[in-house]
Amino acid sequence: MSRKILSQSLAEQISGQDLGDARVFFENELKQANKQLSALGDEATALDGAYILIQMARSNLGLGDKESCWQTARPLLDVFIQSGEFELAVEACELLYLSEQEDSIIALGHACWLAVTYPMKPALSIDMLSYIIDETPDNSDGAAVAGGVALYLAETRAEGSDRESLVFLAKQLIAIVAKRHRGIEDAETIKIWIEMLELNDLDELFKRLAKMLDAIVGNSWWVDRDALRAELPDQ
Repeated sequence: MSRKILSQSLAEQISGQDLGDARVFFENELKQANKQLSALGDEATALDGAYILIQMARSNLGLGDKESCWQTARPLLDVFIQSGEFELAVEACELLYLSEQEDSIIALGHACWLAVTYPMKPALSIDMLSYIIDETPDNSDGAAVAGGVALYLAETRAEGSDRESLVFLAKQLIAIVAKRHRGIEDAETIKIWIEMLELNDLDELFKRLAKMLDAIVGNSWWVDRDALRAELPDQ
């Protein structure tokens, strides 16, 4: 599996921390989370516990205990989905992916499906798609599809001051993929490349993304996508 880096959303958990003190930071976070978990009363819901457990999973990852990260985060996916906390469901999948276990690539497929299907912070969705780009071979069209979807999400979901920076980021991802895919760098040739790959055809783009995610996950979907789609509001 390719290199793993913290997404912007996950990196924010330790923003402002001296990297030299990172281990101490995560150890303290884990201790605090354990105290909070122990303090939960009998009336606490599964979601109440999940809010704390995802903090513990982040700390496990920060401490390099990737197996514990997986074991802690994996049950949270169902809790967050059942509670309609889809952004946290994506964050749980991200932790599962970064934990580098046998089924981590399957977790990435889930993260991308959820991040595209449900409205959430576009930066988080783009982060998940960037992982797909990292995992995709240079000569495959898959990275281009992920980049095209990232640009669409940046243009349609981002607002205010974030929109400009996210659109720029998504365009940079596409430029990186174009160079990797065909060795092209100038803007005009990239535009032609986008047209050749039909990245501007949204219906085709999302069909190709769906096929790619099915190829990644195979028959190992942990969620009932048809049931979740049926609950989506009419567009």
